Amino acid sequence: MPTLDARDILFIALGLTTIAYVAILVAGLKRPAPAADPANTEPKNWLLIATGFVTNFFDTLGVGSYATTTSIFRHWRLVRDERIPGTLTVGHTLPTIVQAFIYTRIVPVDSRTLIAMILSAVLGAWLGAGVVSRWPRRRIQIGMGTVLIAFAIILTTKQLGLASAGGTLLGLSGTKLAAAVTANFVLGALMTIGIGLYAPCMIIISLSGMNPTTAFPIMMGSCAFLMPIASARFVRASCFDRRAALGLLVGGIPAVLIAAFIVKQLPLYAVQWLVVVIVLYTAANLLRTAYRERIAAVPASPEPEIAT
Repeated sequence: MPTLDARDILFIALGLTTIAYVAILVAGLKRPAPAADPANTEPKNWLLIATGFVTNFFDTLGVGSYATTTSIFRHWRLVRDERIPGTLTVGHTLPTIVQAFIYTRIVPVDSRTLIAMILSAVLGAWLGAGVVSRWPRRRIQIGMGTVLIAFAIILTTKQLGLASAGGTLLGLSGTKLAAAVTANFVLGALMTIGIGLYAPCMIIISLSGMNPTTAFPIMMGSCAFLMPIASARFVRASCFDRRAALGLLVGGIPAVLIAAFIVKQLPLYAVQWLVVVIVLYTAANLLRTAYRERIAAVPASPEPEIAT
């Protein structure tokens, strides 16, 4: 009788997590939807599905989907700002799980390192989602704007070759493992306010001396476990846009399969510079909107009375 190794157990756990998450999502979608914002026109379904396809296609190739999706949502006003973090997490969860099933099987990586980094990211996301789902609109705008700038800096560092190119290790131990686990905990928490885990995780893996290809199962496995847990909290709080999340899901899964099995890799250097520009523009726009809404909310000072 064949014995189960750590990776087999990981697959079983991911399968059970997926089933539980789908049940929670379906139950959440059956509940009455929150009242729509009368100031917003509902976007076409094809635009939401196209967004899911494009962002998850490049996500599978390592670009990341959160920053690009946020930029699209903001530019075309598809989702209200306070609902963007939940919509990103809920909509991208199932496509990310598909990525994890594919890459965790085909890319070699030490099981202890993989599982430790996944667990730390899950814990970070669980704590982060509970906080972010209760944040007011302006705090979310400032949070997303700030982390998008951080994402752009990280991606620029990678593009300029300032980060380590990595080594040949397939796993970590001791202080290196502890540092990587701590960093992944922080990244898991940051995902709940809209900063993707992929680019910073790749840099962490490279700086630790691991083979850069091991980042794929680590970052995709981390997201595949943390996103259902974070999503469940957003679903229960009804803190996401249902139509937009379903569009990301429907467009995302076929995009993952095409990117992973047909395209496999693309020259992404120019694409990632474009992502940097788009992300910086979106971050500036978010922070400017938060500032304008704060000014608009401040009551005007009363006119001084003139003695007669």
